Amino acid sequence: MIGLIVTGHGHFATGLTTSLNLIAGEPKDYVAVDFEATDSVEDLEKKLTAAMDSLKHCDSILVLSDLAGGSPFKTSVEIGFPKGNVEVIAGTNLGMLIEINLTRTFMEDVKDLAASAVNVGKDQVVRYEFKPVKHEEVTDGI
Repeated sequence: MIGLIVTGHGHFATGLTTSLNLIAGEPKDYVAVDFEATDSVEDLEKKLTAAMDSLKHCDSILVLSDLAGGSPFKTSVEIGFPKGNVEVIAGTNLGMLIEINLTRTFMEDVKDLAASAVNVGKDQVVRYEFKPVKHEEVTDGI
């Protein structure tokens, strides 16, 4: 099984987790790590290390973070990369999280799961475009 960590600024991780639980049920081998305003980077490092340690029974770990280059992303990379079985993704959205949480139960390669997460995340970003309905009158009486 691939373990899953969600992290981000403020209550990003616990907020997404609440939504995930509502839509798909409570996930297994899953940890949410918030980087709160009162936390230092060292606090975040301790939280992420504890999260990864709690998933050490997993074959690998996928970390989904909010922003590329932000402290949760950079710290996840710094802690996870040396382990050799951790992939880190930035730009997480709820649609990505829901699909990846379900997909990871039957995927074995964390690199493939990470690639899938990026594709799903991109596909989840859409723009609504209003297109007026054109009414055509039928002139032949049918």
